[in-house]
Amino acid sequence: MKLKITTLLILITSTVFAQIKLQGVVKDSIGNPLELANVIAINKETQALESYGITNDEGRYKLNLEKNTTYSLQVSYIGMKTFKEAISTKEIDIIKNVSMLTDNALDAIELTYEMPVTVKGDTLIYNADSFKNGTERKLEDVLEKLPGVEINDDGQVEVEGKVVNKLMVNGKDFFDGDTKLATKNIPSNAVDKVQVLRNYSEVNQLRNVTNNQDNVAINIKLKEGKENFWFGNVTAGSGASPGNELYLVQPKLFYYSPKFSLNFIGDLNNTGELALTRRDLRGFGGGFRAPSRGSGTSINLGDNGLNFLTSQNNALEIENKLAASNFSYSPKKALDISGFAIYNSSRIMSKETSFVQYADADLGIPDEATEQNSKERSNQGLVKLSASYKPNFNNQLDYDILGRFSKDVQTQNLLSSVVGNTNQLDEVTPFSINQNFNYYYTLNETNIFAFEAQHLIKNEDPFYNALLVNDPNNNNEADPNDRDAFDTTAEAMGFNTTINNYDLGQYRRIKSNQLDAKLDYYNILNAKSNINFTLGTILSKQEFNSNIFQFLEDGSFFNPTPTFNNGRATNDTDYNFSDVYLGVHYTLKTGKFTITPGFSAHAYGNKNSQFGETFKNNFFKLLPDLETRIQFKKSESLTLRYTMQNQFTDVTRLAQGLVFNNFNSIQFGEPDLLNALSHNVSLFYSSFNLFNYTNVFGRLSYSKNIDQIRGLTDFENVIRTSTFFNSNFADESVSANGRIQRTFGKLRASLSANFNYSKINQFVQGRQSLSERFTQSYRPELRTNFRDAPNVRFRYRYSVSNNNLGTSTTKFITNAPSVDFDAYIWKSVTFKTEYTYTNQDSGMEPSQSFKTWDASLAYRKDRDAKWEYEIKATNLLDIDSRVQNSANNLAVFNSETFIQPRFVTFKIRYEL
Repeated sequence: MKLKITTLLILITSTVFAQIKLQGVVKDSIGNPLELANVIAINKETQALESYGITNDEGRYKLNLEKNTTYSLQVSYIGMKTFKEAISTKEIDIIKNVSMLTDNALDAIELTYEMPVTVKGDTLIYNADSFKNGTERKLEDVLEKLPGVEINDDGQVEVEGKVVNKLMVNGKDFFDGDTKLATKNIPSNAVDKVQVLRNYSEVNQLRNVTNNQDNVAINIKLKEGKENFWFGNVTAGSGASPGNELYLVQPKLFYYSPKFSLNFIGDLNNTGELALTRRDLRGFGGGFRAPSRGSGTSINLGDNGLNFLTSQNNALEIENKLAASNFSYSPKKALDISGFAIYNSSRIMSKETSFVQYADADLGIPDEATEQNSKERSNQGLVKLSASYKPNFNNQLDYDILGRFSKDVQTQNLLSSVVGNTNQLDEVTPFSINQNFNYYYTLNETNIFAFEAQHLIKNEDPFYNALLVNDPNNNNEADPNDRDAFDTTAEAMGFNTTINNYDLGQYRRIKSNQLDAKLDYYNILNAKSNINFTLGTILSKQEFNSNIFQFLEDGSFFNPTPTFNNGRATNDTDYNFSDVYLGVHYTLKTGKFTITPGFSAHAYGNKNSQFGETFKNNFFKLLPDLETRIQFKKSESLTLRYTMQNQFTDVTRLAQGLVFNNFNSIQFGEPDLLNALSHNVSLFYSSFNLFNYTNVFGRLSYSKNIDQIRGLTDFENVIRTSTFFNSNFADESVSANGRIQRTFGKLRASLSANFNYSKINQFVQGRQSLSERFTQSYRPELRTNFRDAPNVRFRYRYSVSNNNLGTSTTKFITNAPSVDFDAYIWKSVTFKTEYTYTNQDSGMEPSQSFKTWDASLAYRKDRDAKWEYEIKATNLLDIDSRVQNSANNLAVFNSETFIQPRFVTFKIRYEL
């Protein structure tokens, strides 16, 4: 295997480097260099586009060409006559300078071939067909081949190191707030152009007065003939696996016209192919952004949904149903109406074994081996409606409403070496309604007003039930070995210990109501500077009710009275938060520098009422911030940011009554908790050099948290009881990550690196200790992009995690090489295969490893054929589990997650 890989690498390298270079400078008629001129070389014999390039700021270009071949060299630039000349290569490099003449004609530039990449202002345009080789089926397959574009591990699109938060098709929003639905479902054969919109602003009036440098959007231009007609595909499949019949139905239908668009994505399968995971849906924000996001205030409303046992791609059985529809309608030029609806249902059965070793041996917490079996049912829905009215350039009115609901149930059996057998049930049916209202008004050329308001209503109602085995005769307090592991906790909670089972229950309800609004005034002082005044407020109200109870053998309820925490097993807490702030920011552009200093002055008010007492905290705080950007070139910049931020907790950490997170994790809050203050510094460098197609980005950040809210944790066996306080010990974290990517003809190489260091002060069993974690990971990658030959991608992930937890030190090393291969054979057969080997070594136990291998073979008569037939095999090696080593600030975990067996499915796809 190693010999084959080495031979393939030698062949690829020899193909790439057995070329000569054609380079030179492009100037205008008076000798000025022309930046961003397009240069292409067309093979005279085959009439194929052999190489392309774009001139840099010095007018330089460079092309890689085959030896002893004749080409047609074409150079184009807006406002200039296209330059054409025949070039014959020999055995040595060629220097060819080009002088272009002004063209007074109004006709568009006509080229035999379209440039693979062009630049127009802040827009980077990729011609999709220039990067396709025939194996692509969805948008994701195209994006991965574009220089400067990446699909990260979470399935998000990144451009030059920045996450793309908005994706449009023909200028229309496509499920606003997420890019995954687009990348996984839009057919690749419908994509004509991929337009990367850098410095993107949804409000044209604010484009020149707000910082949009980190905003990146993508617009997908469809091929001609796709408008006013339905397009897409329908896939149906079946197969077999041990003990289970497989099925799959996936309709993906799209309709676009200048005024109206409608999309539908359906997915019904039990093969584990997921269009969206639960995590995707929970993070699907619908494009909502808090008006106070830059104010310096951060308030956490909490998340009281279920924490399912495993992720959806690590499970024994998975059944998934998805129905998603998106529309946009423009009844007139000034009005746009759009929206979407998503319904996702999943049924998952999972199994996980783990070994937990607590960090500090002196704490006396026993090691624990567990086996968890879980059945999970989740039904989630989202509905959004948006309207945007722009009667003229000076006025824009936007309104959005997003509704979210779900019903999640998890039943779980836990077998613990310490606690024994436990059955658990979790249920939650939360809903939320989020509304957004924005109005932008331009008074004149120097005065702009912007009003933004967001209102959120949120209701969560988790129910928890745990059934633990109890021996009522095994309660000898004098002999710890003659007691069940939960007995001490049960007595402290006030439960009845004389029955055969501890049948515990808990109801909770958390209601949140929050208004976040601000008014901005921008005054453009001159061409180089402007000033911004902001008046804003956050008004938040949370209500928290809970009660813990015990089911007795006769079916009745027993309300316990704990022997600690003042006997409180219930909560009835009201929490009100207010922030009224005034912000001032001044922006100055001087040369390559853009400097934006500012501050915000906040008047805070906190009040929570519970158990007949009221706790108040009102104070004033000044929060400074600074941003400095150096724009070295149009596509190269360095940005320094500093922010001071106030962080406020949610009601669940303030409520004094006891709360079960689960049977072995109990918490109670502290009503007089204060806010935490953080200092945050970041440095970001980005460069995309179209001259040599080198993409570099790097990010360095540092954060220091003062008065951070930390837990005071005590253990009884493995039963954890926690409360909270403002720590006098500062927590710190440093992170650095970056990527360099370079294209050499048909070969693209990249190297990504990540470094993270964190220092957290923890308090366990009444003792303070320091938890330090340092992780580093490296990911080199080498891939080809041939149009008429098989393509291969080699990746290697190497990571090291060092954890200093109290008196314990651990080190995890992961090695994961992988190879992807795809080939388009005889212009009708597509073969794809992916193989990954993962090895994890803790340095103490024998290293653990697992392998994954998937492959597919598809046939269609030609690229334009309507029908395609595919056979696909997943988990070809039929491994039964994946292993994972990890650590947090309390313990080290070694886990094994069981996965689906080998699947073989046969699919038929019909293209509309």
